[in-house]
Amino acid sequence: MIAKSGDMRRPACIVDDDASVREAVGGLLRSVGMTVETFGSAREFLARARRDAPSCLVLDVELPGLSGLDLQQELVKENARVPIIFLTGHGDIPMSVRAIQAGAVDFLTKPVDVDQLLGAIERGIAQDYGAVPSGGVIGTSQSWRGVLAQAAKVALAETTVLLTGESGTGKEVVAHLIHRGSRRAEGPFVALNCAALPEALLESELFGYEKGAFTGAVSARAGRLEQAGGGTLFLDEVGEMSPAVQAKFLRVLQEREFQRLGGTRMLKADVRVIAATNRDLQVAMTRGAFREDLYYRLHVFAIHLPPLRERPEDILPLLEHFLNQLGPVVIGRPAAGVSAEAREQFLAHAWPGNVRELRNAVERALILCEGGLINPEHLPWRLEASQSARLIPLPDPAAPAPLAPPAGGEFPAQGVDLEAIERTLIEGALNQTGRNKSRAARLLGLSRSKLYTRMERFGLA
Repeated sequence: MIAKSGDMRRPACIVDDDASVREAVGGLLRSVGMTVETFGSAREFLARARRDAPSCLVLDVELPGLSGLDLQQELVKENARVPIIFLTGHGDIPMSVRAIQAGAVDFLTKPVDVDQLLGAIERGIAQDYGAVPSGGVIGTSQSWRGVLAQAAKVALAETTVLLTGESGTGKEVVAHLIHRGSRRAEGPFVALNCAALPEALLESELFGYEKGAFTGAVSARAGRLEQAGGGTLFLDEVGEMSPAVQAKFLRVLQEREFQRLGGTRMLKADVRVIAATNRDLQVAMTRGAFREDLYYRLHVFAIHLPPLRERPEDILPLLEHFLNQLGPVVIGRPAAGVSAEAREQFLAHAWPGNVRELRNAVERALILCEGGLINPEHLPWRLEASQSARLIPLPDPAAPAPLAPPAGGEFPAQGVDLEAIERTLIEGALNQTGRNKSRAARLLGLSRSKLYTRMERFGLA
């Protein structure tokens, strides 16, 4: 029998018969400081030498011999407390509902979104240890209590909810709270980041597609709307949705039905929609970038999440929470603590990246302090400032071309490097905004999805 308890140093286990998936997911989890064990089948996992339960289990659905769903049932029978995140190449709605109802943390389709996978693992580990799923629910400030009160009031209704606020304020965390407090809590919670995908991919991810709908569609696939059947569909960064997809999604909200791409059959949309954005949709409407009718369909019950700088009394509770949550995962044990000087720095920082930036700062400081006391020199913004002060840019006489033409407007004979200019501008915008992608995109005059595309091209993602 697999043990029901253990410390946070327990490994994450990956069970997949595809070696490339095991290698990719294993590398990702190791990169965030987790210990990893991989297995090619459910039988191999059950025969593992260690008998303590893993910290989490990333599990393929289709496995040789004993399937992933069968393995989940085996663990349920043994009363083993293991957070499970399913991966599948072609899951359907009954399958995902069965998995979620049996206690799975999430049910993700391949190719898996990295942030979704890491978020699901974090939620699973946090739930396994009785912690809150994310630091965003921590807080005692009056403004944050107001957010939680509104979320509690709207949870039991079927009303569409629009969450607004800057990037990193915890919109997905609040969406999870609403889902867990709703009548759909036993159903799946399915998230889709509208900014992370170009228009064509966003449409196919949202609505699904039939076999032959486009080149490469070798089999039919359910979209996020179907996967969320009986549960909640969370549309993050809905302001980045293209006008064409906006028009199609408006019909979903109006008629509660939709078609897969390439399909002729109408499907029912049995979902509760929660949307989130860090954009001012009213301004976007005046510019013609967002449909007015869709805005009012989404804006039935709006909750605004305040930035962290407007609730400084929540900074230290969040700091303590992330220390306790991340210490055992990142360095294998709790950190010794935070010095008074470092605490003052945490309180004085502006936090342009909000709660997400605070979490990242704690994780980085834990690595640098090596389990000792966190001091000001371990804080990211202090390191960046000191490093930039030491670096003196020198001209490179061997450079093949300058980054930009001279002020007079004439181009040099050897030409300019447009790729280098674009990369420099993107790096500058990211640095100026503390890597806040939404703000950086606005500075560059790009949509967030276009900025993502360019960041990936230049290796900046």
